Amino acid sequence: MPTVSVGRDRLFAALGISYTQEEFEDLCFSFGIELDDVTTEKAIISKEKHLEEEKPTAEDEIIYKIEVPANRYDLLCLEGLAQALRIFSGQEKIPRYTVAKISKESMHKMHVKKETSLIRPFVVCAVLRGITFDEASYNSFIDLQDKLHQNICRKRTLVAIGTHDLDTLQGPFTYEALPPQEINFVPLKQVKNFRADELMEFYKSDLKLKKFLHIIENSSVFPVIYDRNRTVLSLPPIINGAHSAITLKTKNVFIECTATDLTKAKIVLNTMVTTFATYCEKKFEVEPVEVISFDGSSSVYPDLSEYNMEVPLSYITGSIGVPLEVDEDKISVCLYLQPEVTFFTHVMLWRMLQLLMDIIIFLRELSSLKPLPLNQLSDLIRSEIAMSGFTEVLTWILCSKKENFEMLNRKDDKSTAVIIGNPRSSDFEVVRTSLMPGMLKTVGHNKDHPKPIKIYEVGDVVLLDEKKDVGASNHRLLAALYCGANSGFELIHSLVDRTMEVMGAPFVSSPDKSGYYIEVSDEPEFLLGRQAKIIYKGRRIGIFGIVHPEVLNNFDIPDPCSFLELNIEYFFIHS
Repeated sequence: MPTVSVGRDRLFAALGISYTQEEFEDLCFSFGIELDDVTTEKAIISKEKHLEEEKPTAEDEIIYKIEVPANRYDLLCLEGLAQALRIFSGQEKIPRYTVAKISKESMHKMHVKKETSLIRPFVVCAVLRGITFDEASYNSFIDLQDKLHQNICRKRTLVAIGTHDLDTLQGPFTYEALPPQEINFVPLKQVKNFRADELMEFYKSDLKLKKFLHIIENSSVFPVIYDRNRTVLSLPPIINGAHSAITLKTKNVFIECTATDLTKAKIVLNTMVTTFATYCEKKFEVEPVEVISFDGSSSVYPDLSEYNMEVPLSYITGSIGVPLEVDEDKISVCLYLQPEVTFFTHVMLWRMLQLLMDIIIFLRELSSLKPLPLNQLSDLIRSEIAMSGFTEVLTWILCSKKENFEMLNRKDDKSTAVIIGNPRSSDFEVVRTSLMPGMLKTVGHNKDHPKPIKIYEVGDVVLLDEKKDVGASNHRLLAALYCGANSGFELIHSLVDRTMEVMGAPFVSSPDKSGYYIEVSDEPEFLLGRQAKIIYKGRRIGIFGIVHPEVLNNFDIPDPCSFLELNIEYFFIHS
């Protein structure tokens, strides 16, 4: 999740309220974000330079680092964050953004040449007219572009943003693609004129820009934007021209977004203009630009129109897997319920994907939103195992084929494990069919930890299942592992008894189906004669025993271990 760093005092000033840290954490939690860290500018710089951190003084600015959802692009800067929290807390109504009503003849024009289709075919534009920057808002404007470039723009491969001082330029503008030898201009923060191919070499030593060169450097043509006087605005996605650089004195900002993905370009443009239109002379108003394609077709950007989006309640409940009984009186002012039990909301195009998440966040406090019974059972078991002196661990649900089979002395008969197509690493080739590999890896990486080691995990495994439409099914398991000077088999056995007692399953003699009993097992990951399977109501639901020395050696564990694995989902199904 992206992290946004904002000055606490400036944030509180934008919110119009000063909070204690605890009050602000509560506000963030209610809204669906998280205060991740509280630090200072001095501490951040010291950490970056690997210097010893100095104690903060009263003069140091407090910095809040706030985690926001990856798809909430409007929260990536202080302006968007403050506005969203003001609206959420009822301090402000939802703003209505408008596109300035001007004729097409009066609009700035961006003409797109046919050659751009060879490399970066799309461009969208807009103007922020009569904007007023101070140092803080200017820095936030630049920082938002950087965060968007890293996030939705996928490091500029999908979209690249250019912002320019419109008063230094003359329209109409043209978006072209030319051989690099034909492009000459002075790039941002430079005084020398460069040819585009020379720039590629020049920026190979630039820590920030060299990582974007690969996007165009091997192309026969480079994208470039000119004004009427053939002044270069930008060489996307690498660098803007120095001629049109924005400053604190800039009053009119021309924004262009070139892209390989038109939808994301529109989202990025809308995010930029709606976030900073608050600083415009006509608040929340954006001046449009007409983009004229080489085939004569044209479009006007930005598109800030609102849409009525009809969302059946059945769709919401189906998506989140929880039945809802909604009281109309509990629906907020921006999300209301019609008699036919359908949600309606006004949403902007770039927020449609966020709608479902917003509804879930809003509805999570309703009385009908309760944890699933299986999750409630899992939490109860976690609490009980923890009280028995075991420490919870969380391990990867993906593992290698070798860990899942060979290292456990098991054979892969191709009938159990879900295989990952084109895995990024050999460590993540299959979905685990047991919690055992992750638990043993945990002990192997912590073998120097003081003994005994007592750990447990409650998590899902995935098994192939022809009865399911997706071909596989999840199973919730409990696993516990003891590692010490001796095997601790009796401790794991007692944990089995305690767990079954808590679940209301009495110990019975074989083959009584009213409770549980144990039988001798012969699984290859355990020692023969030192293992047993757990039978509950006539069905095997788990196994425990002393781990085989070969398996321990495979995971680089020098001490004996005992292990338990139990399918707790069976209790839920047959309770």
